Amino acid sequence: MRPAAPDQPPATRQAATGSHGVRPAKPLSGADRERLLHGAHHDPHGLLGAHLTRIGVVIRVLRPYAESVTVLGKGLRAELHEEGDGFFSGVLPMRQVPEYSLQVRYGDDTLVEFADPYRFLPALGELDLHLIGEGRHEELWGALGAHPMTHQGVTGTRFTVWAPNARGVRLVADFNHWDGTAHPLRSLGSSGVWELFVPEVGEGALYKFDITRPDGSHTVRADPMARHTEVPPANASVVTSSRHTWGDGEWMARRGERPVHEAPFSVYEVHLASWRPGLTYRQLAEQLPAYVRDMGFTHVEFMPVAEHPFGGSWGYQVTGFYAPTARMGTPDDFRYLVDSLHQAGIGVIMDWVPAHFPRDDWALAEFDGRPLYEHTDPARASHPDWGTLEFDYGRKEVRNFLVANAVYWCEEFHIDGLRVDAVASMLYLDYSREYGQWSPNEHGGRENLDAVAFLQEMNATVYRRCPGVVTIAEESTAWDGVTRPTHHAGPAGFGGLGFGLKWNMGWMHDSLGYVTHEPVHRKYHHNEMTFSMVYAYSENYVLPISHDEVVHGKQALVSKMPGDWWQRRATHRAYLGFMWAHPGKQLLFMGQEFAQGAEWSHEHGPEWWLMDETYHSAGDHRGVRDLVRELNAVYGATPALWERDTLPEGFAWVDGGAAEDNVFAFLRFDAQGGPLLAVSNFSPVVRGDYRLGVPPAASAWAEVLNTDAARFGGSDVLNAEPLKPEQVGAHGRRTSIQLTLPPLATVWLKPA
Repeated sequence: MRPAAPDQPPATRQAATGSHGVRPAKPLSGADRERLLHGAHHDPHGLLGAHLTRIGVVIRVLRPYAESVTVLGKGLRAELHEEGDGFFSGVLPMRQVPEYSLQVRYGDDTLVEFADPYRFLPALGELDLHLIGEGRHEELWGALGAHPMTHQGVTGTRFTVWAPNARGVRLVADFNHWDGTAHPLRSLGSSGVWELFVPEVGEGALYKFDITRPDGSHTVRADPMARHTEVPPANASVVTSSRHTWGDGEWMARRGERPVHEAPFSVYEVHLASWRPGLTYRQLAEQLPAYVRDMGFTHVEFMPVAEHPFGGSWGYQVTGFYAPTARMGTPDDFRYLVDSLHQAGIGVIMDWVPAHFPRDDWALAEFDGRPLYEHTDPARASHPDWGTLEFDYGRKEVRNFLVANAVYWCEEFHIDGLRVDAVASMLYLDYSREYGQWSPNEHGGRENLDAVAFLQEMNATVYRRCPGVVTIAEESTAWDGVTRPTHHAGPAGFGGLGFGLKWNMGWMHDSLGYVTHEPVHRKYHHNEMTFSMVYAYSENYVLPISHDEVVHGKQALVSKMPGDWWQRRATHRAYLGFMWAHPGKQLLFMGQEFAQGAEWSHEHGPEWWLMDETYHSAGDHRGVRDLVRELNAVYGATPALWERDTLPEGFAWVDGGAAEDNVFAFLRFDAQGGPLLAVSNFSPVVRGDYRLGVPPAASAWAEVLNTDAARFGGSDVLNAEPLKPEQVGAHGRRTSIQLTLPPLATVWLKPA
């Protein structure tokens, strides 16, 4: 056979080809060579890999430190020519690109064989890129990040990252000794997305992205979309995929049967890392569901579980928005914990933090060399309180990152609710800023219109995609319509934010203020306990006694109460009885269910030893715990306490003005009008024959809960026998009963 002319395709030659049959390729231009070596090329696949040309198949490889590179295939073995600086190339006399692998020999005679990453088409589809460009990819975690997959018949991992300002992106990983020279990513058009499929890389691989900034400098970053990370303080991202088989099908099918505002909702707030320090997710799954179920809470709420570098932030400064913290195990281990809680009949809420992120130089801050996730205006980007950066809610890709993240936790981890942290800091342009430190919106107001639009989109998307999930706002101002549907406009002209529930920070502040006063002074603060009913139906509320109220010198709940130890515990119990009867859902932070006296420490967790038999006051703490268990049991069995939480007709004062007595008495009603009478006496004296007006329907009223019962640690002043109503007018009602009010106690009564 005569050799083909140099400018014509060679004849078909599929026989084995040695290096003597490989002609040198035309050298790269100096500019392309330089850009590849410095990680600043947008299209490495256009230069590396195999390319069919008129003179044959040109193969070029970039492998620093290699001694030789050989192309292997069926009937093919061809050693490439060295070009220097780690480049190897050659022209194979073939009419089509073969399936091939590369055999690389290093100076110590180590041989490594692998499929060439640069012979593959993009592993990300056009629809994905279109949705990313539109900021509407509701399953963004499936498009960006690291994904083990089979591509063009080869197993490996696709790496993708959004970095629109980058001049180039390279993959640095444990499998390339953290030198990304040989693994540059390609830019996928105008999307700002960079992609590389790496064969034979799978779960457990550690990686980061080496980004060439617009000024030519480099920054090495963890993957914003990483679904698994190293254990802090290490911060590499980890390739992962889920193998968990869910067993909570019945829970998931039933959780949306009753709207949450019409259902019992009693929440135990937990900091997972310190609930019982040292436990993994799977060990927590053996203990936490049993404890919460025994205590009768309907839900747990986890303080943030997304990855965060500093444990002392309690998770509120997030760097890995798509990764459960690796401190306690893998993402599948976390799924196992959620699954176990669901199978125990317990819902799972998690704190979600879209308000800000930390400035760590390996995370989101100026990710690709310019403000990307944060606002381009430094005054808008910098959070004045926490030294962090605020998201740019006006950028569609950033909004997409956060909206998809909310959906991700609900869909991938079966989370039942998102408690959204620091909503007020998002809503107001002047939040914690002085005059001159902020600029008004386009209408001259102080509302952050971009944040409003983001919250509305997030809530609408979550409720549409995830039936049965509830979103909860931690919002401390009087913003109108936090729990109003997004399509219902309010007086200010905005639609509702679309949350399902809102933390009632006003109730928390006022009621705690009341009980911290000495009983003799409480009459002067009586309205602090009644004012909440003025606005109780303006939103759908949760009554929170959260971690924020028992740290930083605020004292544990029982330690806020005045008096001696008995009085503090009694007031603690009376307060919980008042709280569980008040309109709204309940949330109680761990440790407060057994009245620990010390503030919470994220290093030590709750003081479980207080209930040890050897501790002299163990019975006192167990008594409070038993009360909380009883509160939850009676609450769950009494629709009057939750069925009409958001309707004015579900509540009526009996006596809200007994300031001199420190007494509050009110009625709750279920959907059929069935009542429960709650009476709280925040005075340390017994009040006998205390007359209260009641509805006429009942033939007798029986005590169903008394926080002063001896088994709870009280003085056992009870109304042991049913109380028969008398035709004696009181509090505007024709019928009344006389009962005994225990000291510093709350009593619940129902028709016998």
